[in-house]
Amino acid sequence: MKSPHTGLSRVWYALGYSWKGLKASWQYEAAFRQELLLCIVLVPVAFWVGQTVLEVVALLAVLLLVLIVELLNSALESVVDRISDDYHKLSGRAKDQGSAAVLFTIGLAALVWVGVMYQNWVG
Repeated sequence: MKSPHTGLSRVWYALGYSWKGLKASWQYEAAFRQELLLCIVLVPVAFWVGQTVLEVVALLAVLLLVLIVELLNSALESVVDRISDDYHKLSGRAKDQGSAAVLFTIGLAALVWVGVMYQNWVG
């Protein structure tokens, strides 16, 4: 179904839908809450750890990427659960793959943070 909203009205409604998604993720997803709280702590740290604008941007970008992938994983899980509460191997596979995507993203974030800290404090 196509949205009846166009122009700035469409943008306004899209922002509202995004806000609803963030609220739902906060309410129902413990992992999202944990990652968001960690990001809130690490954002100011990024300005202390990074010595250049590019380093700070990289540190902040990987934090944001973790949240983005977690939101997508949560959406995937919601769709799978909406289809059926019964176990199905493809449903399990989809959820496991979403979880793996989050794991890889957290690994990437850790790699970037460790790399910047190593470069600035050891290297």
